[in-house]
Amino acid sequence: MFYLLNIFIQMKILLNNTTLFESLRPFNDLGFVPTMGGIHKGHLSLINKSNKLCKKTIVSIFVNPKQFNNKKDLNSYPRNIKKDLKILKKSKKVDFVYLPKFKDIYKDKKKSKITLLKKDKILCAKFRKGHFEGVLDVMSKLTKIVKPKKIFMGEKDFQQLYLVKNELEKKYKTKVIPCKTVRDKDNVALSSRNLLLNKSNLIIAAKIYETLVDIKKNTKNKKNIPSFLNLKKKELKNNYKIKIDYLELRNIKNLKLSNTKNNSRLFIAYYLKNVRLIDNL
Repeated sequence: MFYLLNIFIQMKILLNNTTLFESLRPFNDLGFVPTMGGIHKGHLSLINKSNKLCKKTIVSIFVNPKQFNNKKDLNSYPRNIKKDLKILKKSKKVDFVYLPKFKDIYKDKKKSKITLLKKDKILCAKFRKGHFEGVLDVMSKLTKIVKPKKIFMGEKDFQQLYLVKNELEKKYKTKVIPCKTVRDKDNVALSSRNLLLNKSNLIIAAKIYETLVDIKKNTKNKKNIPSFLNLKKKELKNNYKIKIDYLELRNIKNLKLSNTKNNSRLFIAYYLKNVRLIDNL
């Protein structure tokens, strides 16, 4: 890791908490972009937003094992720290990159007290037991360490954004800033997991997005939206040979099931080539 320090002169790499505390002490207007690596244009858009609203920007790269409910998923998650650092350096928008070890984040070995309310055990929380407890725990710990003024998160994982914003803004003097989902030329939502897909898989993902747009449009004239979505869910499964965890229309303010297109988003989670993808629109 140390050879990297000579390459990245302006962008300071923070390998432990001691270095982080010393480096960040002079700054009280920090923008924070938490990531698990696999840096793509979606992450860069968060960094650009941070640059506009904050004096300094820090990006963290930490694959948090506690938010994976599937060991195979954890082991297959894309990791290429050297490539990530080159992309971040090339952007010329990042002041600090925090590369913590597990012990830097979880030095306190006390069991997390974070639990989801029954009303929040929906969408991904229903299908990925313990996932969001792990996300909220690590985000709380990272916020406590970094002490950012603003945290920038994408709307692609809207449920994560919703839960993190509600949790952190109550506990810390920080604001969670929502940022629009960034898509590729075929409108597939950018995700680190896309690196696990081949071209034919991505073509299918693009077709699924087109179908979702049509489904969302047609909810406007449907009296029984859950029944309509259940039918469309079966069609998607048959047409694209995919497994679907959920296809639901929910209110953006409270994530309750919605019977109207207004103030609502269509949420989906599905498996393509054993890779779990999520989207909302």
